[in-house]
Amino acid sequence: MKTYVELDNPEFLQPVQPVSSSPPGVPARRVPTPTVALSAIPGTAAVEEATQRRSRGRGLGLLPSLALGALALVAWELVTRLGLVPEFLLPPPLAVLHSLWHGLVDGMLLDYARTTVVESLAGFALGTAVALPMGYAVARSRLLARALEPYLAASQAVPAVALAPLLVLWLGYGLAPVALLCALIVFFPTVVNTALGLRTIDPEPLDAARVDGAGRWSLLLHMELPLALPSILAGMRTSLTLSVTGAVVGEFVLGDRGLGGLLTIARGNFDTPLVFATLVTLIVLAAALYGVARLVERRLSYLDA
Repeated sequence: MKTYVELDNPEFLQPVQPVSSSPPGVPARRVPTPTVALSAIPGTAAVEEATQRRSRGRGLGLLPSLALGALALVAWELVTRLGLVPEFLLPPPLAVLHSLWHGLVDGMLLDYARTTVVESLAGFALGTAVALPMGYAVARSRLLARALEPYLAASQAVPAVALAPLLVLWLGYGLAPVALLCALIVFFPTVVNTALGLRTIDPEPLDAARVDGAGRWSLLLHMELPLALPSILAGMRTSLTLSVTGAVVGEFVLGDRGLGGLLTIARGNFDTPLVFATLVTLIVLAAALYGVARLVERRLSYLDA
């Protein structure tokens, strides 16, 4: 007896369990469906091997950098122990570690680092708030691009150290001049990456969406922003790291705020171990901000950052 399956209705497109032929009046006996192992499917083994190899590569990716850091520390220790460089110019690693530990225990480094983090994040937020709309305007308007791009490029030729005293004169001491200096430093990478991400979008899907009646805001939220997001997030990641540099430059001028102010104080006291300990703190702070940005980028972007 033949069995027919209706194909017009998708609800009937289900796998049919094969049955064995039986005489009339006798219940049909089900035939067990053979199972196929995933490894037997062509290409599956290669995919699994590539996944395992990628996992092993990520696990071993830190070994070269750790080995290089260990060699640098050994060379540093040998140079200081042999007396090739005076200790007031290059203190031994143990002296730097001792100064770093005491700065963390008594809370001095944490207090100064907290000020630098607040200034960096404030400047990053201000610069991003200006850079994102400007990048969109530059990407979508040729007139604005021709008008703004020369000034955007020229703004990077002015040293931040030269702007810091002017900002202090105009805005006074406190958070405002340092945050504004950070914003001036961090907005350029975000503007460039935003404009680049929007300009490289394939125009055909956008034209098809316009034909279907999509408006400007609908295109921006549902098509342009998701497609340009990897480039935008890459620029913001770079800007977040540069915000620490802007904060330190501003603190050099203010003299006693943040890790930049602590560097000035340690330099004035000829406390070279504290200078190195402060530099280590700055490196860890910038690396932590970069890691947070990478984590956010991996969660939001459709590309593997």
